[in-house]
Amino acid sequence: MGTEKMIYFGEGTDADSDRLMADGELFQEAIKITMEINCQYHKPDELKALMERLTGRHIGGGFRMFPPFYTDFGKNIVIGNDVFINSGCHFQDQGGIWIGDGALIGHNVTLATINHDLEPENSRKNHYAPIKIREHVWIGSNAVILPGVTVGEWAVIGAGAIVTKDVEPYTVVGGVPAKIIRRVEGEQCEK
Repeated sequence: MGTEKMIYFGEGTDADSDRLMADGELFQEAIKITMEINCQYHKPDELKALMERLTGRHIGGGFRMFPPFYTDFGKNIVIGNDVFINSGCHFQDQGGIWIGDGALIGHNVTLATINHDLEPENSRKNHYAPIKIREHVWIGSNAVILPGVTVGEWAVIGAGAIVTKDVEPYTVVGGVPAKIIRRVEGEQCEK
């Protein structure tokens, strides 16, 4: 996970930069494909094909999604095997989003890989950082994961959590900001 080629948006990119303008065609393509996904019924294999068009890459077997689905770019999303994405999710993927095998993503989850500079003299320049969702992660409804966060395998993100820092494997986190609530135990954890 994480070695796939992404379209790079440089650190401190201005919202009106030449790079973003040059990629405007890709943003428009993402809008077009997400409208196609969201505005009519599709069989599961058709949804997978549309997501492959949107991301520009193969999506693993067992992929399931309930639309609507929203993204601002699409080309920087990597989806593993047996991933489920529930309805109303928002993926702001310009910084890169990797979703590992067996991940479950609940209703209205937001994955945000962009932040803006706070200093007025920097004109709200964009800053990008990837989000990595490792294998078998479960993200509860209405959770928000912020730029630069890695969620360890078998972790659970509680509904409504705001995740601002990395989440250890085999933990349950919740709250604003998210904190460890408990550790996950079982046979898999002992391996």
